[in-house]
Amino acid sequence: MASLMPNFVSRLFRPFTSSTKMGLGPAEGGAQNIPDTAQKCTVAAGCFWGVEHLFRKNFGEQGLYDARVGYIGGDTNSPSYRAVCTGRTGHAEALQMTFDPSRISYTTLLEFFYKMHDPTTKDRQGADAGTQYRSAIFYHSPEQAAAAREVTEKAQAQWWKGNGKITTEILEAGQWWDAESYHQLYLYKNPGGYECPAHYVRKFPALE
Repeated sequence: MASLMPNFVSRLFRPFTSSTKMGLGPAEGGAQNIPDTAQKCTVAAGCFWGVEHLFRKNFGEQGLYDARVGYIGGDTNSPSYRAVCTGRTGHAEALQMTFDPSRISYTTLLEFFYKMHDPTTKDRQGADAGTQYRSAIFYHSPEQAAAAREVTEKAQAQWWKGNGKITTEILEAGQWWDAESYHQLYLYKNPGGYECPAHYVRKFPALE
């Protein structure tokens, strides 16, 4: 029945169980033998299925070791997907990437972040509304914090000025919780599954 509904309605029926169809895609279970020089990049941009899918599609062969969907920014331990969906735990649906900084820069990942979602809609992406869908960058070092603020300022002035003010939060990364296994690589396991309509790569010029 969900297939006959608009995507934003079928989104309401996202699964709370681990039932999925397996498909071709990156191996699940986390990358192996990640070197000590690897860095993390943690962002929130709405429904984490599409966020993970777009970052893997664009950077999977360009220095992205691993990408995990999960929850961050809340005030409860070991949150479940069902609990996060209520909006009462304070967590955001997020993506945590581990990458090779010699092949791809943190700045490049943040620039892509500002291309692939709408950062001007507070606590919402498309029809998905709630604090769990907020736009946020969770930095892992002072250098990342500085880079996040710089890219945000440039994106506001050069890309999003005519659409409104960027509402993206820039916060220190706190406790990360992996989402349930059935959420990992969801759109590889479920081709044609829900993708937020706000998730697509805008054709912006390079930031100056």
